[in-house]
Amino acid sequence: MRRNNQTGISLVTAIFLIVVLAALGAIVVTVSGLQHTSSARDVMGSKAYQAARAGIEWGAYKVLQQAAAPGAGTCPASPTAIPMPAGTDLTGLTVNVTCSPTTVQEGSRSAGNPLEFYLITATACNQPPCPNTTNPGPAYVERQLQATIGR
Repeated sequence: MRRNNQTGISLVTAIFLIVVLAALGAIVVTVSGLQHTSSARDVMGSKAYQAARAGIEWGAYKVLQQAAAPGAGTCPASPTAIPMPAGTDLTGLTVNVTCSPTTVQEGSRSAGNPLEFYLITATACNQPPCPNTTNPGPAYVERQLQATIGR
């Protein structure tokens, strides 16, 4: 009577394949979750950038509006926190706009006709206060833009 010593090898192979396939499945799920999170943060970063642009445009409008008025030449109240309107893609973002005026005498200009420059900084974030330097958290997104307007 001859005995077969190779019985059970298919069971070991099947268990090995199940373990390998389960590990591959876990890796795919993890990578997919990381890509989803990264994509969501990228979208929020783009929204924060657009909110910061809106803050720059608001600040420029205020400076130019005041410049057209008699006795003008001042920045809007600084800093100004502007919440984005509800029902838009920018809902939940806050923009903090600051304005710094600078007066420069250039060349042969007389003292009564100086050059005026306004540095407008807009910081947009999804978790006020902007900028959040104390405890921003892992989902915190912030974008900052600057513009200089001369008149």
